Amino acid sequence: MTHKIAIIGFGNIAKAIVTPLLDKKLIQPENVYCVVNSEKSLENIKKNYKYKINVYKSSSKDSKVIWDCQVKLLSIKPQNFNDISELHDIKGKDSLLVSILAGVSLNRLTQKFPNHKCVRVVTNIPITVGKGLTGIAWGEEITKDQKQMTKKLFENTSKVYEFSEDYLDTFLALTSSGPAIIALIIEALSDGGLSGGLPKKLSEELVIEMIIGTIILIKESKITISELKNLVTSPGGTTISALRVLEKKSIRSALIESIVSASNRSKEFR
Repeated sequence: MTHKIAIIGFGNIAKAIVTPLLDKKLIQPENVYCVVNSEKSLENIKKNYKYKINVYKSSSKDSKVIWDCQVKLLSIKPQNFNDISELHDIKGKDSLLVSILAGVSLNRLTQKFPNHKCVRVVTNIPITVGKGLTGIAWGEEITKDQKQMTKKLFENTSKVYEFSEDYLDTFLALTSSGPAIIALIIEALSDGGLSGGLPKKLSEELVIEMIIGTIILIKESKITISELKNLVTSPGGTTISALRVLEKKSIRSALIESIVSASNRSKEFR
């Protein structure tokens, strides 16, 4: 990747995307141009980031250099989308803008950046440990080379899926909101162990290891989810007793509705 890359916003996700590319020398630090909103963020990157990239505060005149880059990664908070300076008309339509903003549609992106070819991406927090899931919806007139370049931004740290935009809100609900839901489940199960007299730290460790082991079992044995449930559920046993409580509390419905709600909320940002 020889192009200059602009990073608009440099949070954990943006850092997780760019750092592996620098580690593998797929891009050079001098070709990375980063813009942040605060002086604190600026100083933190200069002092603590392991690569000497070009970094500017958004209010500085020097930050205009990002619009000279052929590839731009938009990673600010969705609520700050309308605050982006109207500098996008400096370059022509060959520039590529890749947005990871939750819920911001391709239509809004192309309206805001009419002189860019826009791509909407949804990724999740496990990308920070190289285990992410990334969904991509292509805007109009995206070239083959631009598609390959976009995929290269993410394929080092996540599994990449291509969707029509209609699927991205559900993909976001499952994969981006999902880790918080799983964390809540882990916390609740750990509290169950705590209620049974286990130390909190031990209870959390047991739950996490149980989940990891269960996932590995499903993947390696190739059994279905239903088959696994039946495998450990014996008549009149402890597991069916636990499942009965969950069904009485409508845990299945609550989880389904949580995904539907997150997906609908994502659509509201459009």
